[in-house]
Amino acid sequence: MTLPLPADSKGILPDRLIAAMADAGVILPEYPFVESQIQPASLDLRLGSTAFRVRASFLPGPGATVAERIDDLKLHEIDLSNDAVLETNCVYIAPLLESLALPPSISAAANPKSSTGRLDVFTRVIADGTRRFDMIEAGYHGPLYAEISPKTFPVLLREGSRLSQIRFSAGDALLNTAALEALHAQEKLVDSDHADLSNGLALSVDLSGEGSNGFVGYRAKRHTGVVDVDRRGGYAVDEFWEPIKARADRSLILDPGEFYILASKEAVQVPPDFAAEMVPFDPLVGEFRVHYAGFFDPGFGYAGAGGQGSRAVLEVRSREVPFILEHGQVVGRLVYERMLSRPDALYGQRISSNYQGQGLKLSKHFRAP
Repeated sequence: MTLPLPADSKGILPDRLIAAMADAGVILPEYPFVESQIQPASLDLRLGSTAFRVRASFLPGPGATVAERIDDLKLHEIDLSNDAVLETNCVYIAPLLESLALPPSISAAANPKSSTGRLDVFTRVIADGTRRFDMIEAGYHGPLYAEISPKTFPVLLREGSRLSQIRFSAGDALLNTAALEALHAQEKLVDSDHADLSNGLALSVDLSGEGSNGFVGYRAKRHTGVVDVDRRGGYAVDEFWEPIKARADRSLILDPGEFYILASKEAVQVPPDFAAEMVPFDPLVGEFRVHYAGFFDPGFGYAGAGGQGSRAVLEVRSREVPFILEHGQVVGRLVYERMLSRPDALYGQRISSNYQGQGLKLSKHFRAP
């Protein structure tokens, strides 16, 4: 079967074309896709039956395979056909159930799923011969692997667990500043009269406590129990998190090595014909990392898909020194990309969309207080 992709296409491939990629042998799953695995603009990737504890993170580099590097670095093998616990601050590599046979016109990019990032599970996708994490070049033929390193909570998972997601794109889909300004004028991407749209839509942190009963976020506890990544609403918040109350000066000191869940001051939306991504941490804005999980699907926060603008939840970890965040401080940017065509199902419509219309919100694993 030939992939139904128009000539000179530019854009992120939507749900129905992701399904067509599997039919055409461009995506090669070991088992058929499961319900909700295909999202509006991405595909959830599933862990295979084995994981390897390795001595260190790595990239294979040109001419080398991930399997060869695993053989060099593995400490022991873990059977994921039964439940398995991955310990904090260890590095694991797991082959994924999906491999690729991309045509020269399609490339791919991966990111942790939202629920993965909110558990502080550092996850990246690796391909053979690559020099970069989470980036798969056009024309790649071969397997995919997940690097997994839980940072705060030990996690329980198994074959079929979904920690990462992948997007496929044809050509350059990124909106430049002029195009982003035009889209904002048409759709009002953010509930701000003075949106900063240079190099993406600027997002700032909300430390006011307004609209959230005086709380601004959560700090993860240490030495907790295990979190099952596939269990919804199974854990009490107070066993894993400390709520953070707003301060009078609307600031927050980030302690080195601690993990925080905060929220953006702005409510944003992603129109149906576009997708967005939180760009990587900018070292010039401070000594912290924001947002492990960067994909925002078409329809996120969009009124027609059940949203009225949604705040971005920020997964924040300080680096080497304590750092003071101030209310309204810019902590990240959303870049927008064109969809090749509108998805059949938007985020929040007919699919499991856990964070539509969200404010400050923990992952789906924790019961609402």
